[in-house]
Amino acid sequence: MASTRRPTYTPVRGKETSGAGSRPGTQEDGGTDDVISASRNVPAATGKPASSGRIPPGKTSTGKTSTGKASPGKDAPAPGANVLAFPEPKGRRRRRRVLTAVATVCVLVAALLAAAIYSPVLALHTVSVSGTSLLSPAQVQAALEPLKGKPLPQITDDEVRSLLEPLVQVKSVSAEARPPSELAVIVRERIPVALVKQGEQYKLVDVDGVQLATTADPAAVSLPLIDGGAGAIGQDLFKATAAVLGALPADVLAKLSNASAKSVDAVELKLVDGQTIVWGNASEKELKAKVLAALLKVPADPKNPVQVYDVSVPRHPVTR
Repeated sequence: MASTRRPTYTPVRGKETSGAGSRPGTQEDGGTDDVISASRNVPAATGKPASSGRIPPGKTSTGKTSTGKASPGKDAPAPGANVLAFPEPKGRRRRRRVLTAVATVCVLVAALLAAAIYSPVLALHTVSVSGTSLLSPAQVQAALEPLKGKPLPQITDDEVRSLLEPLVQVKSVSAEARPPSELAVIVRERIPVALVKQGEQYKLVDVDGVQLATTADPAAVSLPLIDGGAGAIGQDLFKATAAVLGALPADVLAKLSNASAKSVDAVELKLVDGQTIVWGNASEKELKAKVLAALLKVPADPKNPVQVYDVSVPRHPVTR
């Protein structure tokens, strides 16, 4: 606040000088002129006496020494003095806001995931089963009973496969969660390709020799009988014969009565009508299966019935 006090004017007598170096305002004859000087007293804001305005030797008007170093304690702001606050750069402020938003989103996502994984709202109550023929859906559901009450996001395919492992009919399985409480299980069963006799029973086996079911009436199952019985399972002849049967389409497989092999290169099949199929070894079995299916569709000639279908060389099949 500007001072309202009027300046005071004090007459000052000049010193008497003589000679050519007399200062202005003096008279060479020893007389003096009156010189007026002005001064103004400004109240100190801190309650201390006002400075005389003189700058000590060796210091600048900013409080620093002539060497560029600040005087100790002279440049520190007095208590209660105003300090300029510079605004934060826009880039830094924007970066801080982005980081805050990202952290908030991450926390929300983590909370939602935790709620979904552990929430009892998504607990398993119903298991639906499809793809079974050898097994019943009830058998699969009973095997998966330990999963009941577990949240769907925590159930994995590996866990489902582990529980169904005792069911030898299951070759592979996949599971699909259907919120809020259903698990859809798709079963892919092993395919029986032949019968093997074991005592008075007949075992249904797949190409790997896995026994899938049992029947007392082989006529009730449209599968060929592998000679040698259950003791042949696991031997080379059984593997060669089972590999051939596994390559045949279902309609051709249903027309067979039995299969045998004198060696791995001499597999023979018998049709229910009595014809013989010379298959040879297990090489090119897919091509041989297609050729045999085409030959069996050829209308029979009553005057010259076919007794042997030889597909051992599939590119040059022979009938006789």
